[in-house]
Amino acid sequence: MDFDKIDRKIRNRQKEWMFPLGILFIVMAFIIFFRNLIVITTEMGLEFFADNFTNSAITNEKFVIVMIIIGGILIYFGKVKRKIHPNEI
Repeated sequence: MDFDKIDRKIRNRQKEWMFPLGILFIVMAFIIFFRNLIVITTEMGLEFFADNFTNSAITNEKFVIVMIIIGGILIYFGKVKRKIHPNEI
């Protein structure tokens, strides 16, 4: 049996999952960001919203930053994998 040929067939059928997941992370981060921007600024003001980025508490705004970073990393590795193995996609 030619295991290399079988391995190539399996890899050719695999779909790239890091790039779409990175896009999903970034889209969800912006949805959370705009939701918090609308809800918090109408209730407590823009200063309170901006303070959530700089205070020491764990807030949704800090999760937005982390989600954008994770999404960027996933997009980067999704693109790098595509460039390394262009014939496998």
